[in-house]
Amino acid sequence: MEYFKNLLSLPPIYYTFAILSVLTLFGALGTIMSRNPVHSVIYMIVTFFSLSAHYILLNAQFLAAVNIIVYAGAIMVLFLFVIMFLNMRQEAEEMKKEKIIITAVITAIVLGTVLIIFLRRAEREPVNPYTYNSQSGMVEVLGKSLYGEYLLPFELISILLLAAMAGAVMLAKREAGERHF
Repeated sequence: MEYFKNLLSLPPIYYTFAILSVLTLFGALGTIMSRNPVHSVIYMIVTFFSLSAHYILLNAQFLAAVNIIVYAGAIMVLFLFVIMFLNMRQEAEEMKKEKIIITAVITAIVLGTVLIIFLRRAEREPVNPYTYNSQSGMVEVLGKSLYGEYLLPFELISILLLAAMAGAVMLAKREAGERHF
């Protein structure tokens, strides 16, 4: 009885977090368990939107907006385009479902156990309301950090992505009869 009283006395943010977490898990499970690839993409969009809501709860509005624009928008349109382009109706040879299910269950148990062990060992520092920076997830603070303290890694990543893009174009533009690189 005492447990239910404590549960009912929680602030609304905890209920919001719990509902969003259930929605995220529902979307993730729907993504991997759906037989129809288009339904999997729709479940993945639900997962991305609920993760964006988690970002908003963490006061990271910029990351929430980028997650919605980039992932739920552009990447999902790309996935839908590829699925429709490949015409997934043609079934490939059947895989052994029992082996896949057993492997998935064992992997989930191992990863869940590791997660629980690390979460129990983690030290939780109480938040001091007097020193807490409420602007920590805002665009201005993120920009100052990205273009100040982390400028070199940011530029190196951009060069790496540029090289990867050039390599992908070179691989895609091979002439007929041309040898492998």
